[in-house]
Amino acid sequence: MDAHVQHLRTLFEVLRKHQLFVKKSKCAFAQTRVDYLGHTITDQGVSMDYSKVSSILQWPVPQSVKELRGFLGLTGYYRRFVKHYGLVCKPLTELLKKNNFRWNSQAQDSFEHFKKLMCSAPVLQLPDFKKPFVVETDASG
Repeated sequence: MDAHVQHLRTLFEVLRKHQLFVKKSKCAFAQTRVDYLGHTITDQGVSMDYSKVSSILQWPVPQSVKELRGFLGLTGYYRRFVKHYGLVCKPLTELLKKNNFRWNSQAQDSFEHFKKLMCSAPVLQLPDFKKPFVVETDASG
């Protein structure tokens, strides 16, 4: 907390020096949890925003390709939280092919299983910069 207060003092000094202002109603200090762009950030790490998770849980059974695309679009935003996302949602993406939308028991089972996976996704841990770690990329030189 002491470091936080010191950072705030430094910030306000810079703002004052450059005659910049902040809107009090848009500020929050000493927060232990921040919701940002569909994610919840805490000292434990990064997880999916609960309001989005509840939207996934309450999503009705898709009756059309458009509704299925909406569901897959919402879940696709969180694909990094679900191991083997592409394999898990493959039965649903198969229904997006032209003239292939036929909701059956396999699609229903896949839909329910997928919703459970999305809602029990792990918390992604932030790196500990005091320990060595390896960053692997697949599209960067």
